[in-house]
Amino acid sequence: MTTAMSDSFDLGEPPQPAKAADAAYRVLARKYRPQTFSELIGQDAMVQTLGNAIKRDRLAHAFLMTGVRGVGKTSTARLIAKALNCIGPDGDGGPTIDPCGVCEPCRAIAEGRHIDVIEMDAASHTGVDDVREIIDASRYSAVTARFKIYIIDEVHMLSKNAFNALLKTLEEPPPHVKFLFATTEVNKVPVTVLSRCQRFDLRRISAEQLSKHFAWVSEQEGVVADPEALMLIARAAEGSARDGLSILDQAIAHAGLEGGGVTADAVRQMLGLSDRGAVRDLLTLILAGDGAGALASMRRQYDYGVDPLSVLRSLLETVHGITLTKVGTPPDAAQPMEERAAREEWAASLGYPALHRLWQLFLKGHDEVAKAALPIEAAEMALLRAIYASTLPDPGELARQIASGAAPSAAPTSPPPSPAPPSGEAPPWNAGSAAKATEPVSTGPILPPTFEALVDLLDESGGLAIAARLRHGARVVSYAPPELALSGSRPVSADTLAELNTLLKTVTRTAWKVSIVDAPGEPTLREAQDTADAAVRQAILESPIMKAAVAAFPDAQLESWPGQRSNA
Repeated sequence: MTTAMSDSFDLGEPPQPAKAADAAYRVLARKYRPQTFSELIGQDAMVQTLGNAIKRDRLAHAFLMTGVRGVGKTSTARLIAKALNCIGPDGDGGPTIDPCGVCEPCRAIAEGRHIDVIEMDAASHTGVDDVREIIDASRYSAVTARFKIYIIDEVHMLSKNAFNALLKTLEEPPPHVKFLFATTEVNKVPVTVLSRCQRFDLRRISAEQLSKHFAWVSEQEGVVADPEALMLIARAAEGSARDGLSILDQAIAHAGLEGGGVTADAVRQMLGLSDRGAVRDLLTLILAGDGAGALASMRRQYDYGVDPLSVLRSLLETVHGITLTKVGTPPDAAQPMEERAAREEWAASLGYPALHRLWQLFLKGHDEVAKAALPIEAAEMALLRAIYASTLPDPGELARQIASGAAPSAAPTSPPPSPAPPSGEAPPWNAGSAAKATEPVSTGPILPPTFEALVDLLDESGGLAIAARLRHGARVVSYAPPELALSGSRPVSADTLAELNTLLKTVTRTAWKVSIVDAPGEPTLREAQDTADAAVRQAILESPIMKAAVAAFPDAQLESWPGQRSNA
């Protein structure tokens, strides 16, 4: 049977000895392919499972490796083949999770020339005839190895008939045969095949692990690389070591022979990534309502070769980072100090509703730019929409105005021409007006006098879900701010209590003590509202004018009345 070596790379090989000057150059993605399980990064759980299975002699007859490209699927299959057929330097060894790499089976498998380890690319061998060759050959014992191993890459490409032909042999293979499958689209593999395999879902490799790996590769290659540049490459790789090493290879070539090494600016220019400082400046202009300045900043980045979609993506990442900072998530150790300080300032000055609105606006803009025939124009319109939103009234304030019967204040037709604030000052985004933005903000604790007022405050501050749960299900036993005791007659989950404590601390600027006690408690706010509405309704029905109306129109019903509260 004709076999094809898979071109799937998963992590890396240890550095090879120097070759002759006329030897063909091997890209980093092939040069640093892992040769032992200890070199396989980011897949510790799988390595531990395989190691225990080998030690206890509980090896499955078929393995399926799945995951995104470049996380170690084909490399893992080759390592398993080594582990099962390694005989050790002295020739007397057995299966081991740490193959020696020097015995003849290990070297032959690494070089792709072992007669008993057959690799097949299912993308080019999709038919039932190809599988029939495997079935016929599997009946014969291995020639020189302990196990005859079939590695089928991109197994999901096999035809339906090919899968069906393989089922019987896959379920009850000869004891000397092992099947190793690799695929990026496990959903296309029939469940009848999945049920006959031991499945390993290989995880995306974290950016931190990739960055450390790339630093080691750079050291082996004798290349100086900035940690920030390596982190940019790791994030651009999106969890794939092969993609990251390909980008690193390109970055090293981009650096040239001047000896300057791989720098963050060079990587940004090469990948078309938006500069973090430029993104911070752009967000500052947006928050200040400076439309002309924001458009000029956007055009400046575009002229430098930055993709407009990359700018919107960076704005989304920044808003997400500000929100995480606001909820108290520990900062990223690899994050520059300027970025961390800027996010902390924005987190202190922006509320959750404003951040949520920014996220939605930028997310919508990102989708529009991705589909637009004119990306830069679509990006500019998205920025202007975000700037215009800074002049709209706060939804909570607007709801209060409507509930009180007052006419909602009209939003201006153009954003305020205020300049960007100096560094270190809070941007006035989400201000209903210029006057409102200049009002002094109270920094003391906010302690509503009643439980109903507290729930209203949470509702207006963006905690809609928590407020709804409290309004419909919380029975108050005692309310003495900042202490709140709720009845245990209606169970409250630990997640809800933790979320409530966090939200109360953020909204009221003080820590609360929320407890669950074994007492009936007062009726919920919804029950109290229903009771009050029922009493008003009954009083109206018993009024003389209502009785006269019912007597004149027996089928009449009282549907609503002035002052009736909503049941929402």
